[in-house]
Amino acid sequence: MFYTAYVYAEGKRWLAEFPDAPGCQTFADSMDELRVDAREALEGWLEVHLVKGKAPPRPAVHRRAPKGMESMEVHISPSLAAALSIRWARQERGMTQGDLAKLIDVSQQQIAALENPDKNPTLASIERAAKALGLNLELSFTPVRSA
Repeated sequence: MFYTAYVYAEGKRWLAEFPDAPGCQTFADSMDELRVDAREALEGWLEVHLVKGKAPPRPAVHRRAPKGMESMEVHISPSLAAALSIRWARQERGMTQGDLAKLIDVSQQQIAALENPDKNPTLASIERAAKALGLNLELSFTPVRSA
């Protein structure tokens, strides 16, 4: 899963801002540093929403960057992507963590752990939650793109 960042030079530094994560931005001295810092900033912004019990906005498709900017895909960790996907699906169905817990016969705390990016749930647990939410869990491995 990735979010789009709009990147542009500001003086001698590079700035990245996220149209789907209002207020989330970062800057760095080089594009290589910016790639690392952008992911860290975005993941921190998303995690704060999850910890506060909120569902941050989903990433949208952005066809092109505004004039004077470039687009950059910022991929988030798979564990954070799983936590977000479960939160979004559950809330779209109007379900509480307790409702989902009852469906798959676990405690509400176990569902909270699935939505916590600091926890390390098993794929089997994620798959059970996905099935209960009417979703398929898909897993893929893709080559790392060099910068």
